[in-house]
Amino acid sequence: MKISQFLFFGIFLIGIPTVEAQEKTSLTLDEAIHFAWTKSNEVSLANTKAETKKFELQSIKNNQYPDLKVAGQYQRLAGADVDFKINNNNSQTLPVVNQLMIGQVSASVPVFAGFKIQNSIKIYDNLYQAEIATASQTKEDVAMKVINYYAGLFKAQKTVELLEENQKRAEQRVLDFIELEKNGIIPRNDLLKSQLQVSKIQLSLDEANNTLNIVNFHLVSLLKLAPGTELEVRESDFADFKMGTTPSNESPALQNRKDLEAIHFQEKASQANIKMARSAYYPSIALLGGYTALDLKNVITVQNAMNFGVGISYDLGAIVKNGVMVKIAESKAIELHNTEEMLTDYIKIQVQKAIEDYNLAQKQRTVYNQAVEQASENYRIIKDKYDNGLSDTNDLLEADVEQLNATINNALSKANVIQKYYELLSVTGQLSQSFNHSKS
Repeated sequence: MKISQFLFFGIFLIGIPTVEAQEKTSLTLDEAIHFAWTKSNEVSLANTKAETKKFELQSIKNNQYPDLKVAGQYQRLAGADVDFKINNNNSQTLPVVNQLMIGQVSASVPVFAGFKIQNSIKIYDNLYQAEIATASQTKEDVAMKVINYYAGLFKAQKTVELLEENQKRAEQRVLDFIELEKNGIIPRNDLLKSQLQVSKIQLSLDEANNTLNIVNFHLVSLLKLAPGTELEVRESDFADFKMGTTPSNESPALQNRKDLEAIHFQEKASQANIKMARSAYYPSIALLGGYTALDLKNVITVQNAMNFGVGISYDLGAIVKNGVMVKIAESKAIELHNTEEMLTDYIKIQVQKAIEDYNLAQKQRTVYNQAVEQASENYRIIKDKYDNGLSDTNDLLEADVEQLNATINNALSKANVIQKYYELLSVTGQLSQSFNHSKS
């Protein structure tokens, strides 16, 4: 199998534009995740949406309070004809009426609105809670995105490191073969094979560096670091990792998944929305009160004119028309219930897959660890035979490739186990909790 094909089989990395590194920065995984929570556009947008829902809830709650209005008027009257209907004496000179001033204060206190106010508050309160849950789920998603790129960066760096080590050994072999070929000890074909292996390693190294630059750029962009920053993942920051309790079923996911919690709150809001739609069948009742002051110059002055009473309104047309609105609200509630059921089933599938992937990664880790010992011993034996003329160059180069592949796979398998463990925490809704705990 070709080196370039074997090395990158199973390495999950997402393609994005490359970048030329200019600075070196080292971040622990915990630091990178908290950095993303602070800087990323996704988290910022989710938090802003939650804040918007909070303000909308406050606005709806304000409908419980009285409406208080103050109004005033001043009017200049020109050439007004005044005709007194009471005590009018034609012989008496009529006053000049040239200005009018009115001041009014009115208040309205809602008493009953068909439970519209209470249900509207319930709707927006549940929508606010749903948006908070969605923001928390966004943090989970961003954290997992950081982990994937962090793991990808670590794998790419480790691959480059091991390829460079192998390249030095292959180049030294070429130098040795050149001397042996000059002295007629080996045929020129063996020298060409060793040179071809150096070329293949160089191609794999170029691919590994390209992958390294790609993942580095994406992670730098996600963390909002300065363009051109080169991130360096130290092995102690990622590979030296102690795992906690591993989830074994979907129960933690059904309790902790924030996207499922958001659907729960949306479903509660939909039930309140049904009641809200039915409120149109009821009349609205409010207490009314006010104060009026009036001055019609030279004619009349009114002060302390208090008024109070009860206002009732009833939209009779709603009895016929509102049935459709109620059916719409009920249909939307059914939609959300079906969405919740679908998400629950999807979460169960996600969890089972994550459990299987994690178990597979652990098994692969054990096999790759054994393969390193086997490949190293195989190379030692073949090299000894080659030095004693008992094996040919093909056997030596093949054994060298197998040892390189085993070493790289073993190095990457440890990171893969950690990555799959975090994926399992993510699908069970426990990822953010683990990093919040580590931060505290």
